[in-house]
Amino acid sequence: MAVLERIRVKFGVAITVIIAIALLSFIIDPSTLSSVMYSMSSKYDVGQIDGKRIDYQRYQQDVDTYNKLNEIITGSSASSDEQQKNVRDAAWQSLVDEYLFIKNCKAAGLYVGKDEKIDLTTGNEVSPILARDPNFADENGVFSVDRLKDFVQQVSSDESGRLKIYWDYLQKAVVTAAYYQKYNSLFTSSNVENALMSARAIEENNTTANIEFVMVPVGYAADSTVQVTDRDVEKYYKAHKKDYKCDASRDIEYVVFEVKPSTEDIAAANEKIAALYDEFVKTDNSKSFLRNSDRKFDGRWYGRGELNSVDRKVAEFVDENKVGAVSKVIEGDEAFYAVRILDKKMMPNDIDVKLAVAGNVEKIDADLEAKLDASEAMNMTQDRMVSGCEVLFDAPLNKARLIDSPQYGKLAAKVVKKSAPVEKKQVAILSKNIVAGKATYNDYYSRANTMAVRSAGNYKSFKAAADSLHLYVNSQNRVLESTRTIGTVDGCTEVVRWVFDQKKGAVSNIISVANNAFFVVAVKEIREEGYTPLKEVAAGIRMNLYQEQVAAHRKAEVAEKIAGMETMSQVAEALDTEVSTKEGVAFSSAGGQSLDPVLIGAVASAEVGKVSGPVSSLYTIYVYNVLSRETGSFYNEDDAKALDAQKAQYYAQMIVPVMSEGKVKDNRARFY
Repeated sequence: MAVLERIRVKFGVAITVIIAIALLSFIIDPSTLSSVMYSMSSKYDVGQIDGKRIDYQRYQQDVDTYNKLNEIITGSSASSDEQQKNVRDAAWQSLVDEYLFIKNCKAAGLYVGKDEKIDLTTGNEVSPILARDPNFADENGVFSVDRLKDFVQQVSSDESGRLKIYWDYLQKAVVTAAYYQKYNSLFTSSNVENALMSARAIEENNTTANIEFVMVPVGYAADSTVQVTDRDVEKYYKAHKKDYKCDASRDIEYVVFEVKPSTEDIAAANEKIAALYDEFVKTDNSKSFLRNSDRKFDGRWYGRGELNSVDRKVAEFVDENKVGAVSKVIEGDEAFYAVRILDKKMMPNDIDVKLAVAGNVEKIDADLEAKLDASEAMNMTQDRMVSGCEVLFDAPLNKARLIDSPQYGKLAAKVVKKSAPVEKKQVAILSKNIVAGKATYNDYYSRANTMAVRSAGNYKSFKAAADSLHLYVNSQNRVLESTRTIGTVDGCTEVVRWVFDQKKGAVSNIISVANNAFFVVAVKEIREEGYTPLKEVAAGIRMNLYQEQVAAHRKAEVAEKIAGMETMSQVAEALDTEVSTKEGVAFSSAGGQSLDPVLIGAVASAEVGKVSGPVSSLYTIYVYNVLSRETGSFYNEDDAKALDAQKAQYYAQMIVPVMSEGKVKDNRARFY
C-alpha cells in the first residue's frame, strides 16, 4: 500500500495525462488527434524565426502557394530541382520578412499605414512592383490605374482563385518592399561620411610612397626556446570561442556500390542501335524516325563545338562534315550514337526582341506598333526564349510581325538587334543509352546486401565486413544536414537523413540513391550545434601561438642585428638578403596591393628617408625605408562618394543576414 501511495503522489499528474489522452482517443477523430500531436512536436519543424516555430505543414502550404504563383507568372510549373529550390527559398524568405524583418522595422518605429498602402497602389507614389507589371500597362506600356482597378474587380469573380493568389502576392510584395525602402533609408542615412572623413579618404587615396625593403622569412625550423602551454591554448580558445561556432555535423564512413553497366549491357546497347542503323541511314523522315531513339529530335541549330555537351566525337563529326553526311555508330561514355546532318544556315547566337500582347488583331496597326516600340527589349538565345520566338532568329531587323506563342497567345514582335551570324547545323541524333540491366543491378544490390548483413548494424562488424570483402571504406567528415553530395554521388538526401537520426556507431542497411548507387553507412562521430570542442582545435591553436612567438623572437633578433644602421644596403648585408623596391604603395581601400598588409600599414606612417622596422607577420619580417611620397589628384570627391555608395549598398545587403544571426534556424534540409 505504501508503494501505491508513492506512485499516486509522484506520478499522479503523468497518469492523469495518460488517462486523458486515452479518453480523448475515443471521442476525437484519430486524424485530428494525429494532427494535434504533429503540431506539438518540434520534430516536424522546418525551422524557427525569432522564436516562432515554423512547422512543416504550414511551410509546405506556403511552398504550394508559391508553386501556383510561379505557374501563374511563368505559365509552367517549377519542375527541375533548381526551380523547386528557388520556390522553397522564396517561401522561406517571405516568412523571414514577416516574422523577423517587418517585426524589427515596427520595433524601430517604422510603419506602412492604410493610407500609404493606397498611395502605393492607386495614388501618387505607385510602387515600382506594380508600375513594372505588364498586366497593368496601357497600350503605350505605361502603368494604368484603370487597368489595375479592372484587375482587382476581376479577382472576386475568378472561380479558379488564381487572380486572388496573384493579387495577394502583389499586395504583400508592395508592403514588404516599402518596409525595406524605409529601413534601408534609416540605416544608410545614419551612416554619415562627414567632410573630415571624406577629405581623409581622398588624401589617403592620392598619396603614394616609393619604398625599398628587405624580407626575412621567419622559417619553419623548430625553436626549443618557444613553449606553448595547455593553459595558453585554453586561454586563446576562450577569448576567441565565437570563431569556433559550428553547425550540427556528422563524421561518417561508408561503402558505396555505384551501379555501372557491364560488358553485356554495353553489347546490348550496341545491338539495339545496330538494328536501327540501316533504316536511319535510308529514311526520308529522320525527325519522325527518332521516336525510336533515346534522344528525340530537338530542332535546335548547333554551332561549332556546341555538340560537345552530347559527346565530343559527335561534335567532331558534325563540325567536320557536310549536309547529308551520316556517321558510323559512335561509342560514347553513356550511349551509342549515329548522327545525320540535315541542314545548315547562317544565324545569330542571340537576338534582342521587343514583344507586346496582340490580342485578336489580324495585322499590326500604328497603336500596336507604338506599344511594341515602348516595350523593353529582351535578349534571347535558343536556350532562353519566349515560346514561339524561334522564327525570329531568321527575321529581318526592325520589322514588326505577329507570332503565335503557345504560352502567351498572339504576340507582336520586332527584332531590334542581332549578334554576328555564324554557321550552324541541324542534326538528327539516333542514340541508345548504355544502362545497367536487371542482372547487373541485382548483382550490385546483392553485394551491397552482403556488406549490410555482415555489418549487423554496428561499427566493429562494419569494419570487419569491409576487410573480409576487400571493400574500400570511404570517409567524409563534417557532413551537414544540408549536404547533398557524398563522395562523387549527388542526391544523397536519404543518406544524410538517416545519419542525423542515428547514434554514434550505428550502421545502416542498404540506402539506395537514385537507383544507381547503394550505400552502407556508419556514423563515426556526432557533433551537435554549438562550439567545436577544444580538443579538436587545440593543435591548430597551438601551432598559431607557436608561430606568433617564433615571429616575435625572430623580430627581436633582426632588431638587434640592424641597430644603428642607416642604409638599406647595410641592413641587407647584415641579414644576408637583398633589397627590393616598390613604387606607388598606397594606404587606401581603393588601391589593390600585392604587398603584405603589415608592410603597407607600416609604410603609411613611416618617416621619409629613415630605415624603419622591423615589423612582422606570422611568416615574414620586414625592414623598410620610404624613399619618397607623392601626392596626386586622380582620386576625387566623386570617387569618394561612389565608394561610399558601394559601402551603403553592401551594408543594406547585410541587414537581414545580420538580423538573422541567432534568430533564424533553418532546418529545411531535414525535409527536402
